[in-house]
Amino acid sequence: MKRMHARATVQRLLALCGALALAPAAFPATLATEAPEPREVTTHPIFREPFSCSQHWEGNLAMSGDALGSDCVIQRMVERDGRRWMRAHSGEGLQNEDWFGWGQEVLSPCDCEVLKTRENGVVNTVGVLGKPPATAVMLKRDDGVFFAVAHLQGLRVKPGERVAAGAVLGTVGNNGMSRHPHIHIGAWRGQEALQIRFDLRAMGRLLKDW
Repeated sequence: MKRMHARATVQRLLALCGALALAPAAFPATLATEAPEPREVTTHPIFREPFSCSQHWEGNLAMSGDALGSDCVIQRMVERDGRRWMRAHSGEGLQNEDWFGWGQEVLSPCDCEVLKTRENGVVNTVGVLGKPPATAVMLKRDDGVFFAVAHLQGLRVKPGERVAAGAVLGTVGNNGMSRHPHIHIGAWRGQEALQIRFDLRAMGRLLKDW
């Protein structure tokens, strides 16, 4: 009887230990004291079509407007041999014109003032990294958040103007440090880079009739 009682006690202790191992209090205290996540900013979508973005991870690029920024390309549905999937270009994408985003309108991410513009008339060859600077627009929101939108062509705004979120800034180009048609967007406040988060509700409204 004593042996059975002891075995039951051990089983209860093991079960208790298992529960404690999964309890939040059992995790190292350092997890709760780590540095807070980088702040983010929600922006209006920069295209009227579906798009995908790759991100500049922390430490990848340090300059304001580049750090934690996103490089975005328009995607369209392609069908081949009865199969369909989203992709960024037709064929092998060796020409700028093969990319679905090439020449498409780029929308303002915010209700902002246009602080600066810069133009580079050189058009890069697809797959060959160009040299800076890129054709770009710098915007400032009333709350002190700055935006850089780069690799455009055919700018339609000038410094000193105010633009509404969704207004056309220019079209998609391939210039500066770029290998293919795309748009870079970065944001910061003071010395702090902000992570870009697109307003998916606004995107839903844009794509409703797409």
